[in-house]
Amino acid sequence: MKTIAIIIVSILFSIAASAQSPKHEVRAVWLTTIGGIDWPRSHSAQRQREELTTTLDKLQRAGVNTVLLQTRIRATTIFPSAMEPWDYVFTGQADASPGYDPLQLAIDECHRRGMELHAWVVTIPVGKWNGPGCRALRKKNAALVRKIGDEGFMNPEQPQTADYLARFCADIVSRYDVDGIHLDYIRYPEQWPKARQRGEAATRRQHITAIVGAVSRAVKSRKPWVRLSCSPIGKYADLLRYRSGGWNALNAVSQDAQLWLRQGLMDQLYPMMYFRDNQFFPFAIDWQEQSAGRTVVPGLGIYFLDPREGRWTLSDVTRQMQVARQIGMGHCFFRSKFLTDNVKGIYDFTRYFNQTPALTPPLTWMGRQAPLPPSQLSLADGRLCWQPGQKRNDSPHLFYNIYASDRYPVDVTRAENLVATRVEATRLSVPARPHRYYAVTATDRYGLESEPCQMGGPAEGQPWLVADDIIRTDGRRLLLPEKPSTLDAQFLVVQTLQGQAVKLLPYDSKYADISSLPEGIYSLRTLGRKGRNHRLFYFSIRRRNP
Repeated sequence: MKTIAIIIVSILFSIAASAQSPKHEVRAVWLTTIGGIDWPRSHSAQRQREELTTTLDKLQRAGVNTVLLQTRIRATTIFPSAMEPWDYVFTGQADASPGYDPLQLAIDECHRRGMELHAWVVTIPVGKWNGPGCRALRKKNAALVRKIGDEGFMNPEQPQTADYLARFCADIVSRYDVDGIHLDYIRYPEQWPKARQRGEAATRRQHITAIVGAVSRAVKSRKPWVRLSCSPIGKYADLLRYRSGGWNALNAVSQDAQLWLRQGLMDQLYPMMYFRDNQFFPFAIDWQEQSAGRTVVPGLGIYFLDPREGRWTLSDVTRQMQVARQIGMGHCFFRSKFLTDNVKGIYDFTRYFNQTPALTPPLTWMGRQAPLPPSQLSLADGRLCWQPGQKRNDSPHLFYNIYASDRYPVDVTRAENLVATRVEATRLSVPARPHRYYAVTATDRYGLESEPCQMGGPAEGQPWLVADDIIRTDGRRLLLPEKPSTLDAQFLVVQTLQGQAVKLLPYDSKYADISSLPEGIYSLRTLGRKGRNHRLFYFSIRRRNP
């Protein structure tokens, strides 16, 4: 049996290796703090710091670039707040400070590793009726909280609920350099009395949307680059061929999450898609098709790999990861500990699947300009140095992405050339290696990336090592290759080395006019009727005399 398991894992690894790793992809985990089930596992502040850094090191090695850290638990917090008490998880006592700021620690450690930190805010549930969080909230505003059984819930039908949650999220964004606010349980509780009339269901959706809108305005008015997201129920609604079994976001709990994307209230969604087979794949495709150009990342229930939780096999999860990547969705694991504990080999597979780093998708819909590139890139004594880029929007500062290749110029569109992401300094130690070329880009807080600054090319007489020879032009016209009769391509696309299309050319003549293009190095790609394309060659434009 052990031999069979090894063979299966080897096959899965081979499949993962054959998948094209994208340059932009969300690879996330939910890092849960309630009850310390992911973190912290100790009441010692020193041990807590060690646990967190060890976990983040493991996540970084697995290619994770986004950590959703549970920050508001049940009307209790993991940071000092004037609005709500400390959660007991850090000290064993309610409303007792651990002597440090866990949220700030997590932000610093994530950023040090080139990872984003999103503050995960549990919205509607506030815990046991006489628990510290619920009790403190009721003392301040009893109308905000409704009792169902022995649990307390913020009342979505009270306008003050939207105001309160908006102020709470605004407080986090104002005080901390978080990369995102992640709303959890932003829905009617399943314990809430059922809607009795058709119009009541629509009204309930309006109440939840009002809360989302209030939080969105509060966050974006302060820091528009902070990504707002939520974790809706994993199925939006019934599909034409596949039913949701009565448990969906739109009708069961009043989450009109796809509307939130269309209206620009959300930048990302992380639907909780803890299902298999035809209960997963058709609904994942539906989320992606209705994403309105925003980012949707399926939440994968890796906890079902644990025999105490379910009977999933490793292939149940890896197939979901494969398909999600193929349709451009990325992946988010619930929960972190099941990944780092390598349950049924999920950590080993993920490390192999995410062999190359990935940047999170940029907020292109915000309408900002990308920064100007760095300059004066040089390498000496194993240290890569450059001059800073320049901002062109309201982003507070820039990060830098470093690319390397044994081919010149470095192709910054390829994920395998990424060696470091979100570097805050303007220098980086790199291993000594002959014929190794580097490029650096600047990235702002919206994720918008500049053109690359390329390190100086090969010495005089040394050939340029590129995927294809660079064709040198006179800067006015470009000789086009003869088009094969079998090639479905009506147009040619000229792209920068960063992948930005700068010119569309008809593929119907012998020469193409390139006189309007600035000096530089470009790639020429075909463009077929179905949007498929492939690169023909690189070409350079140099008009100045040598």
